[in-house]
Amino acid sequence: MPRAIIFDVDGTLLDSVDLHAKAWQEAFAQYGKNLSFQEVRRQIGKGADQLMPVFLNDKELPRFGKELKDYRSQYFQEYFLDIVRPFPQVRQLFQRIIASGQRIALASSATEDELEEYKRIAHIGDLLDSDTSSKDVERSKPHPDVFLAALEKLGLEPREVLVVGDTPYDAEASLKAGIRAVGVLCGGFPEAALRKAGCCAIYRDPAHLLAEYDRSPLAYP
Repeated sequence: MPRAIIFDVDGTLLDSVDLHAKAWQEAFAQYGKNLSFQEVRRQIGKGADQLMPVFLNDKELPRFGKELKDYRSQYFQEYFLDIVRPFPQVRQLFQRIIASGQRIALASSATEDELEEYKRIAHIGDLLDSDTSSKDVERSKPHPDVFLAALEKLGLEPREVLVVGDTPYDAEASLKAGIRAVGVLCGGFPEAALRKAGCCAIYRDPAHLLAEYDRSPLAYP
């Protein structure tokens, strides 16, 4: 049994992926980049450092990349943060994990302020051992930095933990850190994409993972 479970947040615990995509779409439009919703949505799960270079060239990034990123953050907090909701039974899943003697950490590409709000929205702040946000790393997913930082905070080895995430970027980053990954479909990425990225098991959402807990990788080596 893993000693700790590391969870991604957006799309894994919270129904927020579409909202982030809309905020990024609006931010890019403000700087002359008219992108489709689906173009942007496919990149959600990466942090700004990995997402923006997909759409901005080497001249645009240093010229207005930081302004665009800040605009996105402000727009999301003003228009969307209040309507972010957790997926069903997130807190119950965390309570089940703790009852099994395991620890829980968060590893997110969100900003520190956003992550604090997310913990409040999901009602899980009192159940966490640690959390890691964009402030703790230089590179976001699909680089492994956020999971390596989470491991350091937990004081555990890769073989002792498991990652749960909703995007191929979570799985890719996890495997680069030497950690097995479990996928959930509630973030909207196809099952085939999660399996191709290396997920060892896939569930619909946190409620499904809770229902299958005793038969899941969370409960066996």
